[in-house]
Amino acid sequence: MDVFDLKKTMRKEMRQRKASISAEEKLRKSALIFNYIERQDWFVEAKTVMCYWSLPDEVFTHDFVLKWKNEKIFVLPKMQGADIVPVVFDGSLLREPVLGIEEPVGDAFPRIDMINIIIVPGVAFDMVGNRLGRGKAFYDRLLRHTNALKIGVCFDEQLVDHVPRDENDIAMDHVVYF
Repeated sequence: MDVFDLKKTMRKEMRQRKASISAEEKLRKSALIFNYIERQDWFVEAKTVMCYWSLPDEVFTHDFVLKWKNEKIFVLPKMQGADIVPVVFDGSLLREPVLGIEEPVGDAFPRIDMINIIIVPGVAFDMVGNRLGRGKAFYDRLLRHTNALKIGVCFDEQLVDHVPRDENDIAMDHVVYF
């Protein structure tokens, strides 16, 4: 199998694995993930953090974002064509019509180089930081242009021995899971 087919097969397997986790367990594990992140020096020292507004099958970020949005500059992704544009989160969200995800309202964050940490969702991760996304390379295109610390977050059910990758995939600096 080529890398494309391996990724497609892994995405299907991960959908099944994530579906087996109850909503309560997702919330419990998400709280543990962000409790860990909040205690790390790299988070404490960060002034600007990019996160995401979670979908039902992802590590739940809403409480974390709302807790910290007034303490640090928090930016969330907004889709602009095939790219992610970081937007400062002021508490306002709108549902994006094509993908159906909630996005921040407002203008693009002017300096991607000022983002200290980017917390990244994924379909699967391995222990060396390789990440399997949903297949559109939105995050890979964004991460290619930043030196921010890249933190992948996932449920332990999403950890695999090896994520298939190609030259376009950007690895995480750390993967946090419970």
